[in-house]
Amino acid sequence: MDTKQITPYRKEALGMVLMKMMSRALDACIVTDLSVIRWLTGFSGTNARLVVTREKSWLFTDFRYKEQASREVEVAEVVIAVDGFAAELSSECYPLGETVALQSDNITWHEATRIIEQLHGKQRVIPVDSFFDEFRMVKHEIELQKMRRAAEISELVLEKVIPMISSSVTELDIAAEISFQHKKLGADKDSFDPIVAGGPRSAMPHAKPSKAKFVPGELIVIDMGCVYEGYASDQTRTVALGHVSSEARHIYRIVKEAQELGIASARCGMKAKELDSEVRQFINAHGYGDEFGHGLGHGVGFEVHEEPRISPKGEHVLHENMVFTIEPGIYLPGKFGVRIEDTVVMGLHGAIPLQRFSKELIVL
Repeated sequence: MDTKQITPYRKEALGMVLMKMMSRALDACIVTDLSVIRWLTGFSGTNARLVVTREKSWLFTDFRYKEQASREVEVAEVVIAVDGFAAELSSECYPLGETVALQSDNITWHEATRIIEQLHGKQRVIPVDSFFDEFRMVKHEIELQKMRRAAEISELVLEKVIPMISSSVTELDIAAEISFQHKKLGADKDSFDPIVAGGPRSAMPHAKPSKAKFVPGELIVIDMGCVYEGYASDQTRTVALGHVSSEARHIYRIVKEAQELGIASARCGMKAKELDSEVRQFINAHGYGDEFGHGLGHGVGFEVHEEPRISPKGEHVLHENMVFTIEPGIYLPGKFGVRIEDTVVMGLHGAIPLQRFSKELIVL
């Protein structure tokens, strides 16, 4: 990652966090969520804790990441915690002030108890959750650049794997090819295990790829994404292997129109649940409301599922540069399922899809 480009952005993010801390009279904040730690510092290792104070920040990790942390982290002092974070925190080297926030939505009870014990009652510990969501939901232009590239890579992969589908290959074959091509084209990894499901299995929204071969006359759902320099992509297309039933084509048309309605309806200032309602009412009017059982979408960023949640309970207001999916689906158990998904960036004048891949039903 280009540290000359990314460091000013991380300093800006850290500044927003510090302002929120001061508004809540917090002297320090202990961050335990690795995705938040990477967002704030750039550190991509799998063992880290971050302490942010009004004067200074420290990133704690272990010996395995000594060199990596020194290369990736510029907004915090790196500490190699030989005996673990909790033990290191008990020393007098890290002035925390009187009031310490502990990120309680991403920590085990065991670790939280140890941290509190090591503070020896010197600080008042306040649990906080969703503390960083309001900042992470709105993406910086540098973040959007990474997400656009992640989406481009996944689209290139989709173009490669769809022609490979035939009655002689399995769901697992295509899923493995997706993962291989993602890395070959420059992605860090998949953003989640690819979903490749044909026929009746496509009616399971999160079906795991199986050894089943594709059967002519069935619909196939492909849900996939990758991570590029820490940022995720997410997209779904449904294709047909040979001629499919008129019912399948009818359902496909409804889902396609619902998805396009979702993109056209998104606007700054509306609540996430209002957008969900627009599309849900459309599907309800066609008689398939009970077969659309999940939310319309979710935020995407460092994690493939984050805020805002575009669902009947989504209270977040949509703002410019929020990034989220629009992915309606209809699932008929024992028959087939259809889902179409784009990731969109919320612009001042509407939602802009990151994906350009055709939404017309592709018949192989």
